[in-house]
Amino acid sequence: MTPVRPRHAASLILLRKTLAGPRVLMGRRPAKSRFAPDVFVFPGGRVDAADFDQPVASALAPDCVRRTGADVRLAAALASAALRETGEETGLVLAHDHGPLSLAARAITPTISPVRFHARFFVVDADLAQGEAADSHELADLAWRTLDDSLQLPLFDITEAILRTLQVEGAPFLMTYRSGTTRVRALD
Repeated sequence: MTPVRPRHAASLILLRKTLAGPRVLMGRRPAKSRFAPDVFVFPGGRVDAADFDQPVASALAPDCVRRTGADVRLAAALASAALRETGEETGLVLAHDHGPLSLAARAITPTISPVRFHARFFVVDADLAQGEAADSHELADLAWRTLDDSLQLPLFDITEAILRTLQVEGAPFLMTYRSGTTRVRALD
């Protein structure tokens, strides 16, 4: 059986720094979802054709582009997808300004998965978002959670790894899967 080719996807980690420690915005995927039912995730989704044509106030930093593992055009579309999906799923709007985004992680889902993604996880200061976060048909139980509280939720291993990396302000990384083994390496 030929593995399914991974689709490009992007998520946005909205990080809010508080006196009590950092908080992230996460929500639960619908129970009837084909991909990731009842799992808590950051807002995000696959890249659409329109994401390639979005005007941008400022571009991603060169090191951010390099870490995405994509060319400049695809990296910009990934960032636009993360911003668009965040608006659709949470009601929070961020200007089409890629400059403040940095890359927290990349992940390529296992070859045995029927639905595969090459996901990029961008992080941004939550104070740049406008609007009020609210549940949507794509994300329920949406809330700002501490990193420790988030780690108690049903999560994918990539989400858990990102949260643990945020706890120690660690470096961006790539997570892949081969022959049933999870592999993680730092992105320089």
